[in-house]
Amino acid sequence: MDVQIKGGRIIDPGHYEGVGDVYVEDGRIAAVVPASGASKSPHGEFQTIDARGLIVSPGLIDLHVHLREPGFEHKETIASGCQAAVCGGFTAVCCMPNTRPVNDDPGVTRFIRARAAETGLARVYPVAAITKGLDGRAPCDYESLKAAGAAAFSDDGKPLLDSRIMRRALEKAGQLNMPVISHSEDPYLVEGGVMNEGPVARDLGLAGIPNAAESIMVLREIALSELTGAPVHIAHVSTRESVRAIREAKARGVRVTAETAPHYFMLTDEAVRRHGTDAKMNPPLRSEEDRLAVRQGLADGTIDCIATDHAPHAPEEKALGLEKAPNGIIGLETAVPVSLSLVSDGVLPLSELIAKLSTIPARILGISCGLRAGMPADITLIDTDFEFVIEPILFKSRSRNSPFIGMKAKGKPVMTMVAGRIVFKDDQKIF
Repeated sequence: MDVQIKGGRIIDPGHYEGVGDVYVEDGRIAAVVPASGASKSPHGEFQTIDARGLIVSPGLIDLHVHLREPGFEHKETIASGCQAAVCGGFTAVCCMPNTRPVNDDPGVTRFIRARAAETGLARVYPVAAITKGLDGRAPCDYESLKAAGAAAFSDDGKPLLDSRIMRRALEKAGQLNMPVISHSEDPYLVEGGVMNEGPVARDLGLAGIPNAAESIMVLREIALSELTGAPVHIAHVSTRESVRAIREAKARGVRVTAETAPHYFMLTDEAVRRHGTDAKMNPPLRSEEDRLAVRQGLADGTIDCIATDHAPHAPEEKALGLEKAPNGIIGLETAVPVSLSLVSDGVLPLSELIAKLSTIPARILGISCGLRAGMPADITLIDTDFEFVIEPILFKSRSRNSPFIGMKAKGKPVMTMVAGRIVFKDDQKIF
């Protein structure tokens, strides 16, 4: 379908920002025409989408989601996860390998890609395991996984303790031009912990997890990146010590990038009192000092991008109580409204927030993203003035484990386009 997205505020970070029209032809951007009329509009017949008052952004990309299929379809499927993604404005997601079976074999990688293609919604980039079975002992066959369509490597969900294997993974992935995503965690410091170590945990009588459980391993990954010269990406940064270590490493020229999730810059461990297991995650919600440090890390570029760590769980699993319930919350459908708080709070200008949700994740992955002629027409339209209350009935995800339920929000995606096809549309805003 050939489309003219007319009169929106176009934000293509680092390239163009201003009111204008975006033309889509044969699944690609045909032209971006500023309202000033400095460029000529393409000839032909286009269906017009009125985007006045809306943000026209490159399609959002989430580097860190759990789609659960194969093996845990009662929590989420590739189809339901992709539906949640496009409703949340994401045109592409990277799914972690802790499925059953683990994505440590080209057959599993091909299965994920085929199921995503059948779904026909968001682009899905499988992240393959670093070690077989995520057991931390035997490295996977990285070349065959890349050939099958893997986009990155990670043992996410389980920290990789063997520094020698991590070194080799960085070296090999570097040769293949693929990122390694580190789940930075010392399990010996975590063992038995339920939430952040601090006054709230003591008040609730729960075992805590110290900040050092994360930052120790962040420092190791930085050291290995510095040793090998290969890039490393740090997942779900939550502590001030990690932010400081990454900032100092970048100043030395180390090839480290980092992400955080909306819950780490929005909530603290106090949320556990109110939300119980819906505020239980790994790494845990931290202190106010940590939350502010994460925000500062986003503001100064220490933390490169925002990823959701979308981790769906069935209600009966989250009902097991804080000591037994699994870690994780859903995030695909709440990321944009929660992240827009960074703009209203003066932490980031809107263009930088868009970059952290789109073009920067694309750069880390090594894929195309932007609103320039010839690029894939992956586009997200956002109404920054849309006010609503986050309610479970709105979710397309199979799961409901979110501490943001009941939150008054402002701003949400109202249309998502992948390869020129409209895959989500809010009929109240787009006709």
